[in-house]
Amino acid sequence: MSPRQRKLLISSVALVTVVGLIPSGAAAAPGGQPRPEPYQRHVQAAQQRAALHAGFSSRSAKADEDEGEDPEEIAEQAEQYAEARSAPGIVAPGAYTAAWQQLRSLKSTGGTWQQVTDRPYNSDDPRYRDVNSNSSGGAGFVTGRVTGLAADDHGFVYAGAANGGVWRSRTGGGHWQPIAERVPSPSTGDLRLDRSGRLWWATGEGNTSATSFVGSGVYVLSHPRTGRFTTRDRVGGTELESTIIRKLRIFGDTAWVATNRGAFSHSIKKLSGPWKQEFVPNPDFLPGGAQAGDANAPYKNIVNDFAADPKDPSKVVIAAGWRSGDTYNGFYTRVGGVWQRTTLAGDIASDAANVGTVTFAAAADGSRYYAIEESPTQLTTNPDSALQGIYVSASGSPFGPWTLSADYHKLAASGSALTDPGYMPGIQAWYNQFLQVDPTDANHVYLGLEEVFETTDGGANWTVPGPYWNFGFPCWSIDPGKQTGDCHQTVHADQHSVTIGSNHGRTYVVVGDDGGTFRRPVRGAADAAGHATDWTPLNDGSMDVLQYYSVGVGRDGKGLAVSGGLQDNGQSILRPGDRAMGSNFGGDGGDTIVDPGNGCNIAEEYVYLDVWVTNNCAVNDGAWTTDRSKATSYEVAPPDNKTGEARFIAPLNQDPRDATVWVAGGRHVWLNTKGYAIRSGAEWTNLFDLGAGHTATAVSTSGGLVYAGWCGPCNNQGFTRGIAVGHTDGTGWHQLALPDLPNRYVSGFDVDPANPNHVVVAINGFSRRWTEGPGAGIGHVFESTDAGEHWTDISGNLPDIPADAVKLVRGGGLVAATDNAVFYRPAHARSWLVLGRNLPTTATLELRTDPTGRTLYAATHGRGIWSYDVSKLPRSR
Repeated sequence: MSPRQRKLLISSVALVTVVGLIPSGAAAAPGGQPRPEPYQRHVQAAQQRAALHAGFSSRSAKADEDEGEDPEEIAEQAEQYAEARSAPGIVAPGAYTAAWQQLRSLKSTGGTWQQVTDRPYNSDDPRYRDVNSNSSGGAGFVTGRVTGLAADDHGFVYAGAANGGVWRSRTGGGHWQPIAERVPSPSTGDLRLDRSGRLWWATGEGNTSATSFVGSGVYVLSHPRTGRFTTRDRVGGTELESTIIRKLRIFGDTAWVATNRGAFSHSIKKLSGPWKQEFVPNPDFLPGGAQAGDANAPYKNIVNDFAADPKDPSKVVIAAGWRSGDTYNGFYTRVGGVWQRTTLAGDIASDAANVGTVTFAAAADGSRYYAIEESPTQLTTNPDSALQGIYVSASGSPFGPWTLSADYHKLAASGSALTDPGYMPGIQAWYNQFLQVDPTDANHVYLGLEEVFETTDGGANWTVPGPYWNFGFPCWSIDPGKQTGDCHQTVHADQHSVTIGSNHGRTYVVVGDDGGTFRRPVRGAADAAGHATDWTPLNDGSMDVLQYYSVGVGRDGKGLAVSGGLQDNGQSILRPGDRAMGSNFGGDGGDTIVDPGNGCNIAEEYVYLDVWVTNNCAVNDGAWTTDRSKATSYEVAPPDNKTGEARFIAPLNQDPRDATVWVAGGRHVWLNTKGYAIRSGAEWTNLFDLGAGHTATAVSTSGGLVYAGWCGPCNNQGFTRGIAVGHTDGTGWHQLALPDLPNRYVSGFDVDPANPNHVVVAINGFSRRWTEGPGAGIGHVFESTDAGEHWTDISGNLPDIPADAVKLVRGGGLVAATDNAVFYRPAHARSWLVLGRNLPTTATLELRTDPTGRTLYAATHGRGIWSYDVSKLPRSR
């Protein structure tokens, strides 16, 4: 059961109705104007969490459907991404390196991929002040999630993206260049410059403390100002493959990495030889162990960070634990060569119930240590925050004594945008954490949670230079003549990384979050509320690490409009003549479909199948705030959204031959025959019930026939998948037997427009060589010519890597999108080629063609949208 389903199940126990679309206090926060849907969802989520904790469910019809930027949604997104790649078991080390080697051995077609989204993305674009847009929130120009940062004193800044590799700036940020396109995994866990100026890159994002973006190890670049990472730069062997790394620390001559499979160390002087496994809380739960198949195995060996005594770097403290709690959670230190649980002195909690995700930071002079501590108990019992506290050790020792600097109440009262019960600072403390001590002042600290906090007196007082957004402040207005009313530019929400550097004597702090990178002077200016007046977005379009789930293309005047749904960055739209993309829908953008004949007819999914439609690209000057009828976006969510029976990113598609015919999938398969004229969720027709506990993972339709892939359970405990087939008139629906398909996640279909019985399917995950689970089988792309009754494995020489999407193209060729490249198989051929040149290494989640079928568009989950001219491909081989 998903977090959303659990929440709805609980909330059905008791119900207190709140009348109206917008809860009291949310419609007109200070300033008088109604706020956009993303803000309303946020407030409703807070109210619902607070009400559930009190034993009631305070929910309107709206809150029932949308739960805002809820912290559990982030966990669900990571879980869904991981399930697709690991089910029905777990992925063994070595899988990504093997796939990379296979990829490098394949020949390529001619032609070059062209970057589509290589320009700034303005989340505050004044053209799109519609009811479901984040525009005017204050984040300005954004890109994808940045999870690692490092900087020197010569203007060089290095940024590591969640799934987009490492980037270099020579100008203190901006004018970025990619420097990590020749490695198997582009996912970043941490970045660190050592004392000799080498750049250490730990792959495998660790912010979710699960297994979403796994990596291929740790790499060291000797000359980061001029060099680029390659596979030759990896430290050690495959022992860190398929892990996530939350922190990389260097103490003395030793590098330490905190992974989901324990703590490892390596000499920084001699980079050859394997990593040493220092500490594993529960070795039986590792791959190959006696309990590796246990449902909780991925969470049994998580290490989050390290701290070392500044007077003796061999004295190391390990912070270990799963964010939701486990018996091994706590602090450990080595006694007589054996790692033992230890209790740190002072206010900081050391018990398993209250040690969750932890981040440490030391002052450069050794006089202070700071810590963020997330609490499993707070996470599960406190609707307001998961934060146990912010702590300082005035002795400079990680062993304490530690003093409480701030709890979430104190931070909320420091100028935070998160003051509503049910959603306060630290609500996502398991996901959002950074700490940075000013190298020149041990009392000056930057703290990242959902927002950016700052103290200049060692934690006695805090301010909020980077609030979550500006919607709730009196200075905000939707006026399209201003970026964010009379408020100042802020940062994007959800902080992950931080660094301090300088250029020509000017010292600055750079923060990384779900919207990219932002910079301000280390000792910057602020208004009376403590909000910074000097943030500069560094997201100039040169570092395109946007994480797309989808792409859609349609005619717009004499050109094309390109839309795409994004992780935590709404939906982007690029129209003919645009120098910058705009954001016309807010929140998370899921699946997107666009009318090929009119690129301003757009249907966009928020999450959990919450579908919205517009007929004018959602262009709006904010007039809806005084007259709701002037909104130009309409919510048309199928009923599975309201009941919580759809996946976080649920499938939505249209018939390529008839844009008035849509299909969508949750527990049920839904049909819309009004196309972009739909105005209500009640206008969907239920075609088929996939069954209790089953939820759609892919849908496709053409010529009156519909295919729906599903899973349930979707994790490695009893994983089950299937495909249902039937007609749009409601007849002929049945479940396929599937003896020819592996027991892995069904990630995408494409149906031949000329023959709906001819269908191709993409199967995610790794084959049985790397997946330790029942029925994993082999193969990634399968074809049927009898509507799925029989399937043929056409994977051929494809690398053994998760397949995400397939697309039949002109001339009978077939394109397959995977987690490391896009491939092409000419008509009547048996072998695959790498499609074109220049496409970066990252996951490609969706493929679409333009209205003519000549240009292919690829939505990558970490490197933006790219296009390729398929008309130049060989038709047969």
